Amino acid sequence: MSKRKMVITNKLEQHYYKQIKEILPDWELVVGKEKAIWQDHIRDAEIIAGWKKGLEKDCLSPHSKLKWLQTWSAGVDSLPLKELALRNIALTSANGVHAYPISETIFALMLGLTRKIHTYVRNQLSMVWDHANMGLEIHEKTVGIIGVGAIGKETAKIAKAFGMKVIGVRHSGKPEECVDEMYTTNQLPVLLPRCDYVVITLPLTQQTYHLFGAEQFQHMKSSAFFINIGRGEIVVEADLVNALKEGTIAGAGLDVFETEPLTKESPLWEMENVIVTPHTSGSTEHYDKRVIETILIPNLKDYISSGKPSINRVDFSKGY
Repeated sequence: MSKRKMVITNKLEQHYYKQIKEILPDWELVVGKEKAIWQDHIRDAEIIAGWKKGLEKDCLSPHSKLKWLQTWSAGVDSLPLKELALRNIALTSANGVHAYPISETIFALMLGLTRKIHTYVRNQLSMVWDHANMGLEIHEKTVGIIGVGAIGKETAKIAKAFGMKVIGVRHSGKPEECVDEMYTTNQLPVLLPRCDYVVITLPLTQQTYHLFGAEQFQHMKSSAFFINIGRGEIVVEADLVNALKEGTIAGAGLDVFETEPLTKESPLWEMENVIVTPHTSGSTEHYDKRVIETILIPNLKDYISSGKPSINRVDFSKGY
């Protein structure tokens, strides 16, 4: 009888390998970032940690033994969710590992736009000494956090250190610590006119696709800044460009885009009121550590004891 098999499509430090092997002493453990290491093992794997493009063929074949897939990313919108659901394959994400780095990026963008750091960096390159009409403060302003998950909660907590009023949006409308008022997405017209900053931290689903377009930007203050670290497809990018050009909103900090990499033809690159970062808001020195220690290993223990991983279980009906 062949051994049960787990494939990890990423590099693994030796001490983590030993911890996992202690949980799965009788399993075959295949680990490595290079495709050549694991490609012949995918069809026989009961557990796979780390989704790679092209795995669909073997993972979803009639002969696949896959029962549980743990992603190395928080977003699952690029995965074949319908097919995984039909095959009753448990799917867990890396949701939560980004709370610190992404909330830091959110405030870097908010502060950069507020205190015109991006403008001064451009001026520095040209050796231009110019005040640039500096005047805004972030303290005691109102921030609308559209998507109060792990990232949204950490952002709300930091906002309170600046004495900000925090308005949140989440699917359930359930209250949350550090959020002064909570709404649902169908109440956006009520809350957007009150916000000095609007921060998108939502996952991409059928419900959030193009959630923000011309109508939503019209609801915002002309002095408000728009921050998107969720997914580019949540926003109608052409409408955002128009809102920025026409002064409907004051500026934007963008880490995600409808097309990535952002095309060289995009006007966003050269707009004075925009900061562009290349989808790096979640990058951190502690990424693998958090995925392995707080999600993968606890889920492995749950799977061995009950047959079901419990942390970050994706609800296929919601898409996250």
